[in-house]
Amino acid sequence: DFVDADYYYGPFTQGMRELGYVVGKNLIIEWRSAEGKNERLAELAAGLVRLRLDVLLAAGGQASSAAQKATTAIPIVMIYMADPVGLGLVKSLARPGGNSTGLSNIVTELLPKRLEMLHSMTPKVTRVAVLMSPASATSNLALHNVQAAAQKLGVKILPFEADTPQGIAEAFAAMARQNAGVLIVSPNSFFQQQNNQIVELAAKHRLPSMGAYAEYAEAGGLMSYGQNLRENSKRAATYVDKIFKGANPGDLPVEQPMKFDMLINLKTAKALSLTVPPTIMVQATKVIE
Repeated sequence: DFVDADYYYGPFTQGMRELGYVVGKNLIIEWRSAEGKNERLAELAAGLVRLRLDVLLAAGGQASSAAQKATTAIPIVMIYMADPVGLGLVKSLARPGGNSTGLSNIVTELLPKRLEMLHSMTPKVTRVAVLMSPASATSNLALHNVQAAAQKLGVKILPFEADTPQGIAEAFAAMARQNAGVLIVSPNSFFQQQNNQIVELAAKHRLPSMGAYAEYAEAGGLMSYGQNLRENSKRAATYVDKIFKGANPGDLPVEQPMKFDMLINLKTAKALSLTVPPTIMVQATKVIE
């Protein structure tokens, strides 16, 4: 469901190729995208089930839920999945138990870390906007986690929901009215599609902002902290390979990311008249100058 599908899913095809599967020779991939319209996911999942595929690859929580509602027989490999246990898609990470397995991106646990990093860049700010998707099943858990961290730092969390470009624009107008000093963008495929819009509005409102993925800081956001989506996509190939070779998805543990990327955009920091503290600089895996 990302704008540049090949950028995100190309690594999966590459991972399959490295394991000996070549599209057109011994591998057929049927791609489907809801193009940001989550209400289409159920219909797309049902259509794929009718094709009697060997494995379904589902990107994100809503796609994974739609896939699981559509079939309990076809193995499902989840990627970009926030909280598969909390969403009831697997019994546990160690033993999923049903027809779903894959990779979790523990986004709900990373929000407090993002808040701490952003706060160390802007210690005088007391009001933090969080841009969230109303459709995301993990939003409430993520919000609870970040509010607990905010209490310790003595800052107030201001949640704003949006699921359309117009909604994002309205959310920024509301942030200005409520005197938000910084912005955290929740991880979400729609927000990922709208990176440029969000970055431009953050710059217009002079809001230091933190995104979940490298592409956010690369687009001009101040910072990003999270897993590498392309790496996640490539790792999914190992699950598909195991299932092709007879493994039961219910016996394959859900993998959690071990490595996170942290990017700082120094051009944006300069435009916002911010100094990056050395404690933050040493954590950066990439600095954009």
